[in-house]
Amino acid sequence: MSITASLTPGELTAKAPVRRKLFGDLARTRLSGAILIALLLLLWEVSAARGWIVSDNWPRFSAVLVAAYRGLLSGELAEILGATLYRMLAGYAVGCILGVLFGLLLGSNRILDWTIRPLIEIQRTLPSPAIIPPLILFLGVDDTLKIFIIMLAVFPPVFVNTYGGVRGLDETLLLTARTFGLSRLDTLRKIVLPATLPAMTAGMRIALSLALIMAVIGEMISGASGVGNYLMSMQYAMRADSMYAAVICLAAAGYVLNRIFLVLERAVLHWHHSTRLE
Repeated sequence: MSITASLTPGELTAKAPVRRKLFGDLARTRLSGAILIALLLLLWEVSAARGWIVSDNWPRFSAVLVAAYRGLLSGELAEILGATLYRMLAGYAVGCILGVLFGLLLGSNRILDWTIRPLIEIQRTLPSPAIIPPLILFLGVDDTLKIFIIMLAVFPPVFVNTYGGVRGLDETLLLTARTFGLSRLDTLRKIVLPATLPAMTAGMRIALSLALIMAVIGEMISGASGVGNYLMSMQYAMRADSMYAAVICLAAAGYVLNRIFLVLERAVLHWHHSTRLE
């Protein structure tokens, strides 16, 4: 029997206004955010059109939209954005897999924790951009380098959240598993993974934005096709409208990726309170 089926009609009626209030608050919050963004973009347009900011590097927002439209229509912006997203998602996937794997292993095994975690802590303290020059000497400037530095940026938040989720697991759950004679694999699959999923996905969501940031930084430093290299080229060519157009397309792509992640997270963690108000 489901929880909903076990509730009386009076209890369901009492909960309905609460749900409506929560969704109403969420809708108002999103509307407020959209209005703020629209006002800022309008201020951008007016400040350039009225000459409040006089600079060749501050074009009108309408000119940026035209540049974005032309770039997407010609396929140029779509191509560079696709190259950046490919590297970002590849590095993100590898970093998430390694972060979850090491988080589960070190969180559940004290010997591995004592042995390996000091190395991971050292890696966490190193700023990813700082190690790009040495990595270029070993990996060159192709996609391997960019995917690797993205993986290095993604790994720490996923590892820390997964590790913390395992270490914070209620001992009663593990004792119950032993009482019922569950094997280590069954305990991991049926108890540890479900209990740590909220922490894992929290780390993955943080890592998603880091992956996009590092993808652009890697392209700026190593010089390759992608948004990062395109931004540098437009800066040197004094084409500010095209430069801002790429930034806006990148921001839109990041927003879409975040919304997709939230939809997937809500589907996987539909039972958890953290996904109900996103």
